[in-house]
Amino acid sequence: MSAATDRRYLRRLAGRATVASAVWLCAATVPAWAAVVQVEVDGIEPGGGQVRVALCQGGLSESSCLRGDDAPATADRARFTFRDVPPGTYAVAAYQDANGNGRLDRTGLGLPLEPYGFSGTVGRRARPDFAEAAFALREPGAAVRVRLGRALPSR
Repeated sequence: MSAATDRRYLRRLAGRATVASAVWLCAATVPAWAAVVQVEVDGIEPGGGQVRVALCQGGLSESSCLRGDDAPATADRARFTFRDVPPGTYAVAAYQDANGNGRLDRTGLGLPLEPYGFSGTVGRRARPDFAEAAFALREPGAAVRVRLGRALPSR
């Protein structure tokens, strides 16, 4: 290679390194758009089982509730933390799996037999609605309270 060719090659290489460094620097300074959702569940009944909590987006069906957590029902309240949640519209669904079978037990008519609850203003009068349970999540995060209750008296 000639000296002129070497200089052109080094300039191109230096230019590429500068572009790569600039891209990396921009990526490193862009904030990670994620928040923390802290959920407090109260109304937990004595007698054990697990408290199961799900963070739902777009609906309250099982397929819309992709992030979940559980903890032993050892006190009348429990706290759960979901980290790195992208901002958006979410709802929280929770229930106490008193008999430990991994699901919310229901009557033949579909009424829950175990304590359950949702975020927002969802009552126990009808099928829950995502819009009533929804909250807007922005950075740095949100604190949500869910009160468990029964649709029917315990047997």
